[in-house]
Amino acid sequence: MRPAALDWSVENCTIARAMEILGERWTMVVLREVFSGVRRFDDMRVRTGIPRQVLTNRLALLVERGVLRREPYREPGSRLRHEYRLTEMGFALWPVLVAVLGWGDRYLADAEGAPLRVEHRDCGAEVRAELRCADGHEVRDPRDVLPRPGPGAHRRSS
Repeated sequence: MRPAALDWSVENCTIARAMEILGERWTMVVLREVFSGVRRFDDMRVRTGIPRQVLTNRLALLVERGVLRREPYREPGSRLRHEYRLTEMGFALWPVLVAVLGWGDRYLADAEGAPLRVEHRDCGAEVRAELRCADGHEVRDPRDVLPRPGPGAHRRSS
């Protein structure tokens, strides 16, 4: 049976567009650091071991694409530098990072457990990503989701 998805074009796919920004390994590591409060270049480089040029490139891309913004700061007696802060677009990636963290914890954690945990500030309970439909039903099985063309989809020419 021929999949219905072959009838619509994916040329303007937003998943592909998002992966142009997020698809490189170090990008998610940089975002993890910024979400954890590590905002300065040297702190990120030392903490993660990302090569200097790779970190420079990742940060530049995230700033250029609107995920991060540069904020100037100056330590007493030092030159002006910049730290990196999340924009609204950047904050919207939090559920993505939580979902990746949950997947990694489930399938890739060492025997002693995960090295990072995210908690709700108010009650201390663990935070995890969940899927829900627009009517509020929890979606647990990927087989319960049907991909359909959206309003921006174009029919493929045969």
